[in-house]
Formats: sequence, C-alpha cells, structure tokens
Amino acid sequence: MIDVTVAEAACGHLHEAAQLSRDDPNRTGALLTFGSAGQVVMTGDMHGHLGNFKKLQRFCALERSPGRSVILHELIHQEPEASDQPDLSIDLLVQVAAWKCQFPDNVFLLQSNHELAQLRGQEITKGGRSVLRDFEQGVALRYEAQAETVLAAVYEYFASLPLAARTANGVFMSHSLPDPLAFDVFDEAVFEREPTADDLAPGGSAYSLVWGRFHSADAVEYLAQRWGVEAFLIGHTPQEDGYARVGRLLILASDHAHGVFLPIDLSRKYTVDELERNIRKFVSVE
Repeated sequence: MIDVTVAEAACGHLHEAAQLSRDDPNRTGALLTFGSAGQVVMTGDMHGHLGNFKKLQRFCALERSPGRSVILHELIHQEPEASDQPDLSIDLLVQVAAWKCQFPDNVFLLQSNHELAQLRGQEITKGGRSVLRDFEQGVALRYEAQAETVLAAVYEYFASLPLAARTANGVFMSHSLPDPLAFDVFDEAVFEREPTADDLAPGGSAYSLVWGRFHSADAVEYLAQRWGVEAFLIGHTPQEDGYARVGRLLILASDHAHGVFLPIDLSRKYTVDELERNIRKFVSVE
C-alpha cells in the first residue's frame, strides 16, 4: 500500500491514471473490450472499503498474473459507522489510481453514478447527510492546504473514465443499466464516442446508464437480445448478501463484510448459472 497522505504523490497518481484511462489500448470510445485469453475479475461498488480492496489485490496478485485483469467502479462516498467519522474514501481512490499506474494493462475503472455526481456537483444524500460535502471534507482533512489541488486531479480522473466493458465470451460489465422505460431512447452510440457533457448530464445516455434501476428479468432479456449479450454484471443497487440475480443480470456489492467479486475465464463461454456459482466472497481470501 502506498502512502496516500502526500498530496504531490496523490496528484501524480491521479493525473497519470487519467491519462492511462484516456489512452487505453483496450478502449474504443467509452467501451473497453477484452478478447478470449486470460481472466477478468469484476467487482461491485466498493465505497471506500480498503479491507476488501487489499483482499482483491492479494487475490489478483497482478505482479505474478499478467493475464489477469480487474475492473473496479464506485470507489468513493464511504458510509462512516458513526456520524462524527469522516469519509476518507479518497484513500481508496488514490490507492486504486496508483494500482492502475503500476499495472496499466491489468487495472480498469468504470464510470459510476457517485463519481459522476461528485464530478458534476449533483447532490446525493444518505441518511440526511451530503455525501459530496463529506467527501470534500475528507479530502480537506487528508490534504489540508492542498485539498483543492487534489480535488482537481480527482475530477480529471473521473472525467476520463469509460462507461462499460465487454468480453468476447458475451459478458457486459457496467456500473448499471438504463431504466427499462429509457430503453427506447437510450443512444447505444454513447459507447462508441468519448462521453460529452450532454451524455453525462441528466437526460443523457451516459447518465442514464450509471443511474438506472428497476430491472426486471424480462427487461434484462430484452436488452440482452438487443445488445447480443450473454450476461450483464453491474453494481449500483445495494446488496446485503453480496449479490442478487435478475435473469441474465448479476448485481455485485463489494463494500461490506459480505461483499463479493467475480472472476471470469475469458477463454470459455458461461451460462448465468455458471457465473453465479463462480462468485467469490472477500472473506474467503486470506
């Protein structure tokens, strides 16, 4: 683990990770694509959970597993255990940025609604508290006079993130999926371009993707047929037991003691039943 408390180092990691994200050879427009070799590990929302992140690093062992990739999303906006505790999810964000810099061909980040909300200044409240303000206060607590410089690097990083990832064996990974009521107006070309300000604003297709909820099995099946997808892997909706299944959709959560992740062998096809059986709990990682 790196020392996350040095502002210059944090900014360096965030700036470099943003550039790597923009220039990623796996990326076309806002979509990452993976071939038929190696393994991808998909996570759910992590919300500042450093303990699960450390276990993820141990499982992935990227220093000796060059054929393994890992996808993360929704890193910020930790929910403190007590009202007087700060949100220090900036620590996880910087750690992941540093990991991306160390393993640029193996570590990938996707856009999420919380990162997008922080970038756009769009308020989210939980339990009556402003998560945007709490995050900014955590950055101020960690970096003091250099907090604004670090926040600028954070926002550059958020703006660089792709929207989704797709594998040759038919798995589609994103933070969420559009609401079923938005299917007919969702612009699938958003994956083919760098997201614009209009894409990321309410009413835009990138916004619709990361904020969508209310997915029924029938709606998921419709989208799977339309997009040629065998299975969808997302986060976004909290899961007390670690995950839930809705038809071809698996919803993962990685932000608590029952959190999970999902390793996928890219060289073979999966049924959704098989993917579900492959889900791993963080508590199983030594």
